[in-house]
Amino acid sequence: MSERKQAQLRKNIAPFENPDKKSSIKQLINTMLPYFLLWFLAYQSISISLWLTFALAIVAAGFLVRIFIIFHDCTHRSFFKSRKANKAVGTMTGIITLFAFEKWKRSHSIHHATNGNLDKRGTGDIWVMTVDEYLSASFWVRLSYRLYRNPLVLFGLGPFYLFLIENRFNRKGARRKERLNTYLINFSVAVIFAVLIWIVGWKAFLIIQGTILYVSGVLGIWLFYVQHQFEDSYFENEEEWDYVKAAIDGSSYYKLPKVLEWMTGSIGFHHVHHLNPKVPNYNLEKAHQSTPSLHQVTTITLASSFKSIRFRLFDEENKSFVSFKEIKPLLRKTKSPTPKNRQSIQET
Repeated sequence: MSERKQAQLRKNIAPFENPDKKSSIKQLINTMLPYFLLWFLAYQSISISLWLTFALAIVAAGFLVRIFIIFHDCTHRSFFKSRKANKAVGTMTGIITLFAFEKWKRSHSIHHATNGNLDKRGTGDIWVMTVDEYLSASFWVRLSYRLYRNPLVLFGLGPFYLFLIENRFNRKGARRKERLNTYLINFSVAVIFAVLIWIVGWKAFLIIQGTILYVSGVLGIWLFYVQHQFEDSYFENEEEWDYVKAAIDGSSYYKLPKVLEWMTGSIGFHHVHHLNPKVPNYNLEKAHQSTPSLHQVTTITLASSFKSIRFRLFDEENKSFVSFKEIKPLLRKTKSPTPKNRQSIQET
């Protein structure tokens, strides 16, 4: 895509980047109130049926994902025009979703600035290795990577690691503002959880809050995973990497049923979000629909998205994701492969 077309594309998206205060407040109300109501109903239903409790908690988990999208917009300063309002609402929703606002804002901004850049991976994204990196790696690195990419680990244990470890501790070298924000959110979560346990009891708390956090964690990881891990996703080295191409070719349009699209804050229009993070979630679909050139992006459906589970390694030669099974012949043929001497995966 030429620089002129890129400039025109960004110009077409620009009108949608201004947040509307009424729309933002409306979204806060139609998201937060149902979430707290569902939590209360789930508690009330324990004496009736645990199955009903789990059902209500699962629906509440969907609303927690929607709350996270609000949090996510606040980290981009796209939910309100006011910087203070974004920080205040972002910190509040960070407490509810168990995400440290300042910490995640930093890592996620790096993700946007480096998405699809093979030379700048590792911050705020899913661990991706290329075929050549994997083939030349040690046994322990390969084992670690295979475990990490195993669905049972990524989606089974991932939520526990995310909520209990990753989000609770500051990174090494974090600035004072970032550290204090993490401490504030951790303290607030501890107080709120302690009060809830005192009111409803630890068993009811674990059943309800545990289900909500686990299900929302799985859904959140899945959304983040599937929107960058598709067969012909965009990955290039630094000298060839392009921000706009990474946004359009390296982020999918996840076409979900309307109910799920609403529940996930239209984050399925991920290509629009990466093209311009200043567009609030409630304007993403409008931006997509009004820009014909964006209609050609990679589109995945709920059914087709499950194929992404088998995409484990990025093949730089063929510019596509491949499975571990597809590279088995290469593992048998050489111990130290390089891009020059390894046989093409398509030929094996």
